[in-house]
Amino acid sequence: MVKRRWKASVAAAAAASFSAAASSIHSLDDGCLMHIFSFLTPIPDRYSVALVCHRWRYLVCHPRLWLRVENSIRNMGEPGVFPNLEAAISAARPGDTILIAPGLDHVACNIQIKKPLCLIGGGELPDDTVLTCSRGSESALEFLSTCKITNLMIKAELGCCLLHRSGRLTIEGCILQCEANPLDYLSFPIMSTANGCHSFPQPVKGTGDGVTVARTRIEGGAKAVWTSGHLVLQRVRAIYSRTSIFFWFEVAEQ
Repeated sequence: MVKRRWKASVAAAAAASFSAAASSIHSLDDGCLMHIFSFLTPIPDRYSVALVCHRWRYLVCHPRLWLRVENSIRNMGEPGVFPNLEAAISAARPGDTILIAPGLDHVACNIQIKKPLCLIGGGELPDDTVLTCSRGSESALEFLSTCKITNLMIKAELGCCLLHRSGRLTIEGCILQCEANPLDYLSFPIMSTANGCHSFPQPVKGTGDGVTVARTRIEGGAKAVWTSGHLVLQRVRAIYSRTSIFFWFEVAEQ
């Protein structure tokens, strides 16, 4: 009997503690909660947080946490919503995340990114969100800062999908496609002109120039990566499926 009462009291104390913890986080103001949410990875953690309640969904979708690219006239009046990717990148602050709406025709031609940003496709699959670089452009996106892109399909008619000039570029869960044409030898899904050389030693390993590719399909072009600086292709791994090949590799100093 005593043991049963002791178990019941422990269970009641645990329930009270859990209730107090739950009530304490809901008692935080919106600014504090948004600051906490800003440390979460956009996908999947912020998506999961949005399912908790209406308030959390509103806060986690707030433009302070990420900007959105949409062509919908209905949403154009909302803060943090832009009609095209170039406008969103221009308005973004360093460290912002840009969510690109799926199912739309997004044109990306020679867009320079000079600040740390994260670009995310809003669809379930990478080919739900397509960025197209038309013929005559050198690249779809040109990176001069540390950035990350994920869940996107980037197509280049001629030239390259991604041009890496400096900083660390992370490509995760994407599709990079150079369209077949007679000038394939001029097309490369990824081009890097970064030298990777620094006058002073880097305080943290992996903070220099480089490209990291994970779980990404690469199609077309003369070869997957072309480099003209001091960086070289390293640690290549490929997994073959029925319809495509997924790559993992790095472009870094030897």
